[in-house]
Amino acid sequence: MQNKYTGKAVGLSILFMGFGQWYNKQLFKGFLLFLFGLAGVVFIVSQGFRRIAGLITLGDTPRSIVKSGDVYIPVAGDHSVFLMVEGLISLLGVIFILLVYVLNVRDAYKVAGQRERGVQPHSFAQTLQHIRYRHFPYLILAIPAIFVVFLNVMPLIFSILIAFTNYAAPVLPPANLLDWVGFRVFQNLLTLKTWSRTFYGVLTWTIIWAVLATATTYVAGTLVAVLVSQQDVRLKKMWRTLLIVPFAIPNLVSLLVFRNLLNSEFGPINQYLKWFGLQGLPWLTDPFWAKVTVLMVNLWLGMPLIMVLVSGILTTIPRDLYESAEVDGARAWDKFRQITLPMVMFSAAPVLIMQFAANINNFNVIFMLTDGNPLISNYQYAGATDLLVTWLYKLTLTNNQYNFASVIGLIIFVLVAGLSIYNYRKTQSYKEDDIIQ
Repeated sequence: MQNKYTGKAVGLSILFMGFGQWYNKQLFKGFLLFLFGLAGVVFIVSQGFRRIAGLITLGDTPRSIVKSGDVYIPVAGDHSVFLMVEGLISLLGVIFILLVYVLNVRDAYKVAGQRERGVQPHSFAQTLQHIRYRHFPYLILAIPAIFVVFLNVMPLIFSILIAFTNYAAPVLPPANLLDWVGFRVFQNLLTLKTWSRTFYGVLTWTIIWAVLATATTYVAGTLVAVLVSQQDVRLKKMWRTLLIVPFAIPNLVSLLVFRNLLNSEFGPINQYLKWFGLQGLPWLTDPFWAKVTVLMVNLWLGMPLIMVLVSGILTTIPRDLYESAEVDGARAWDKFRQITLPMVMFSAAPVLIMQFAANINNFNVIFMLTDGNPLISNYQYAGATDLLVTWLYKLTLTNNQYNFASVIGLIIFVLVAGLSIYNYRKTQSYKEDDIIQ
């Protein structure tokens, strides 16, 4: 009696979707799976193979111009980007169909095993009831998962594919067909002097910027929060309100104001310096001072957020710890170093990691304040203050270097994801969470 039902049910479900369910006397479920399998076969035969082939070839027929008498008529050809997108969507669709096919075989095997043990298979209504009570979270999570696949995963895969093509001016669709070039773009970015000089320079500044921008805002915000929270400080609400104003004003407005204030020629700050007999500084036109300027402006914009965060953490520290430290003769610096700072770091570490990742991709401060300038003569489409993300923007929207921009995007993703995951796993709060679980 062993495998009396299992072998036949699995074999029929492998033959076609729904056949195994029909054999297991689950007629309606089998009917739905049969319709899905039939639609899947029609899609794969009529569209899937052709579109996936287009993803592989990126087109065979270029656009051409045909002369008809005295008139030149353009004849449309294949569009490599469209073929890539359609092929990618079709590939994901085929993968989804295969996944349902595997689940169909698994379901037939599971139900057949129940029949061998003398258990009556569930009706369709009982199956829905089972899903409702046992698998309802997965059913609800499937909806956002589908959106994630098409709105996040698919564009990410598309950008990865672009990095392996020659999609850059002057080879632009639909006038030209794209070709797969393997790792040539990566190699050019890392070894070709015109590109590698820019890449290593921008990458170095991106890391320096992310570290300094995160550290300065954290240190300043923590110190301000600790000072305001002191018992002998009066008008605490007024100080907190004044210090939160930079965060309340939209970044766009603040950055445009600072851009005008720090203008080297007619900016008010340089004008005030000249009135006092001092020489104005090239805030936005000199590479060194431009970097100092963006760090100072970012400190002005980012410090209030850290101040609010640390202020909230300080209210959770028991006063007993400070009183015990005072009894033991601890000074203010000792209390800050031994009690306040460890407690703040424990709670704020995940936020700091998120801020570090955000600073690597801090497009607004750089682009709105300096536009990545001042220009450097031996840089390829980049300036002294350009981050990888602003360089990517210029490569894409200004210079049509889509494959190089795609490679930069992949490097940003690996850099941010790798550093964030590593640092987060090293934080004490993550280790404490592992212990609790």
